[in-house]
Amino acid sequence: MPARPARNRAHWLKLLHQWHWISSALCLAGLLMFAVTGLTLNNAGWFEGNVQAVQVARQLPANLLQQASQLAIRDDGTTAPLPPVLEAWLDDNLNIKVAGRPAEYRPDEIYVSLPEPGGDAWLAINLGNGTLEYERTQRGWVAYFNDLHKGRHTGLAWKWFIDVFSLACLIFAITGLFLLKLHGKHRPLTWPLTGMGLVMPLVLMLLWVH
Repeated sequence: MPARPARNRAHWLKLLHQWHWISSALCLAGLLMFAVTGLTLNNAGWFEGNVQAVQVARQLPANLLQQASQLAIRDDGTTAPLPPVLEAWLDDNLNIKVAGRPAEYRPDEIYVSLPEPGGDAWLAINLGNGTLEYERTQRGWVAYFNDLHKGRHTGLAWKWFIDVFSLACLIFAITGLFLLKLHGKHRPLTWPLTGMGLVMPLVLMLLWVH
C-alpha cells in the first residue's frame, strides 16, 4: 500500500518540476529586464539624461495639402488617420512613420501625436500655408527600457507579451510554492523564509508607504 502514495508523490513532483523549469525558462529574460529596470526606475538620479531632439520643417506638396484640407473640412473636430498617400510620403521622404495613428483635425491645422518608448514626437501641418513641422525627442536607452517596464506607448504586441510573461511568472511562483511544500519538511528554513518574504512588504506598506 505505501507504494501507491510514493508513486503519486513522484508523479506530482515530476510534473511540478516540469512546469517550474518551463515557466522559468519562458520568463527568465523578462524577469532580468524587469528587475534591472526596477532599479533604474527607483534610482533615476543615478542615470544622467541623454536627450536628443530632431526638428524638421518642410513644405507639403500641393496635392497632399489639398487632400489634407478636404479631410480637415469634413472631419473638423474629430480624430481620424491621415490619408494613406500622405503617410507614404512622410515615410518615404522624411522617415516619419505614422502607421495609422489618429490625427486631430482642426480648421487650420492637422496635429498628430507620436509618443514612443523612451521619447516623444509630434507632427503638425498648417493648412493655411502648407508648412509641415515635426519634432522628435529621445531620452536614451535607459528611458526606453523604463517605458517598456511601464508598458508606456509600447503598442499591442508588447501588451500581449506582458500578459504572457505575467502568466508564466504566476505558474513559476505557484509551482515553486508547491515544490516548497513537498521539500519543506527536509529544509527547516523553508517556511520562515517564505513567511518573511510575505510579511516584509506588508509591514513596509502599512508603516512606511504613505
